[in-house]
Amino acid sequence: MKKKYVFILALIPVFLFVLWKISRSRTFQFFGEIYPRIETGQKVVALTFDDGPTRKTARILAILHRLNIKATFFVTGQSLAENEAEGKQIVLEGHQLGNHTYMHNRMVFKSFAFVKSEVEKTDSLIRRTGFREEILFRPPNGKKLILLPYYLNQTNRKTIMWDVEPESYAEIAGNSEKITKHVLANTKPGSIILLHVMYDDGEESIKAITEIVAGLKQRNYAFKTVNELLQYRQSVTGNSTHPNVR
Repeated sequence: MKKKYVFILALIPVFLFVLWKISRSRTFQFFGEIYPRIETGQKVVALTFDDGPTRKTARILAILHRLNIKATFFVTGQSLAENEAEGKQIVLEGHQLGNHTYMHNRMVFKSFAFVKSEVEKTDSLIRRTGFREEILFRPPNGKKLILLPYYLNQTNRKTIMWDVEPESYAEIAGNSEKITKHVLANTKPGSIILLHVMYDDGEESIKAITEIVAGLKQRNYAFKTVNELLQYRQSVTGNSTHPNVR
């Protein structure tokens, strides 16, 4: 009997490690749809920004306007409540808003009521900006485990992750040239690119936007919002549901 308990105790760290790995996976969750990228043969990508809106939003919008591309902003409800005008401007300029929770807490080991509140409050604020498309969800720090995916699935919400995030590498973050080089080297058809540009430590990422867009356009990539990118998903027969790049 003692050996049995020792065996069970030995399994606990393994079990916790597995849960930790699942909680941060970009490709798997227990419930609902999750997209780290879109499977397509078309040269289309989505540029996404997390957090905010902040005082830097106008500057980012000006860059996107000059480059003539649309992007997706996964905003927090708290920042949106404090910067509603900036949120409305994002929508007025044809970009997409996504839900990044209200307070940007890690959504692991939270109560069902907390999960619901974080998502619903932010959805409500997004609707107040005039955004009328489907609202997609991105978990803070990419963390999710049981209740969050369950709630998103029950309410027909898609989880959007990413497959290109240069700032996750310490040797790349904080250097616009390295950020650009990483994005150009790792982007492929259907990629979802993530940049953090809303705060003071995002200056180098802001600088990289122009070169990233120029480099990918030279390779004949077209930029889409994530909602638009989802239309390019391949069917089980391998045919795109949206075959023509516009």
